[in-house]
Amino acid sequence: MDNAFGQPQTVVVLGGTSDIARAVVRRLAAARADTVVLAGRDGAALAEAAEEARDFGALETPIVTFDATDVGDAGRAVADCFAAAGREVDLVILAVGRLGHQEDDQDDPGRAGEGALVNFAWPVAALAAVRRLLVAQGHGRILVMSSVAAIRVRRSAYLYGGAKAGLDRLATGLAASLAGTGVSLHLLRPGFVRTKMTAGEPEPPLTTGVEPVAEAVVRGLAIGQPVIWSPPVLRWAMLVLRHLPARLWSRVMDR
Repeated sequence: MDNAFGQPQTVVVLGGTSDIARAVVRRLAAARADTVVLAGRDGAALAEAAEEARDFGALETPIVTFDATDVGDAGRAVADCFAAAGREVDLVILAVGRLGHQEDDQDDPGRAGEGALVNFAWPVAALAAVRRLLVAQGHGRILVMSSVAAIRVRRSAYLYGGAKAGLDRLATGLAASLAGTGVSLHLLRPGFVRTKMTAGEPEPPLTTGVEPVAEAVVRGLAIGQPVIWSPPVLRWAMLVLRHLPARLWSRVMDR
């Protein structure tokens, strides 16, 4: 259960090597999250993230491995994470994703399909398992990492943006389905963030780092914010940009 201050004590991170997720975990561990289950593909990188979480105050940091291209294994991975926690889970962070390379992937059926598995299909399967387990325990929160790219898909990144758009819309519906269950879903929509995933990419206006995003997440969770924008101004910027005529959108956003 969340502690007396409303802070999660037991956290499961699906995508535990994500730079944004790690920044969030650092803050949660410093604020009394004592059990952090880190799950992902790269065991060595997960071990590094687990050590970091302990440095910031976590006491238990078990590791679970999975392959996000194997949708059929998502239920097993989630179940193993909950079992590794050893008690009821307060917060599940879904941070699985892959940016890919649009120019390389768009004409390659295998690469395009694999990106869709990682960015959409596996998260959807995992969320079904998370929903069932949290509803059964009667409480808990889910943080789904979406992207501002989901709000209006750009031609130059339609594979990533399209998959994120699907996840974003699904998460909105899932949040509504949780009414009255004691479980809530919070959607994170960051803009361009400096991480290992975006290294080498040109930085657009309003680019930020992982720490401001993590701060927004922790603050948003504390006040029960359904949608967390980072930076917050993106909420208003996208309100305008999403309604631009197609020709103007292309000129402004797809140059």
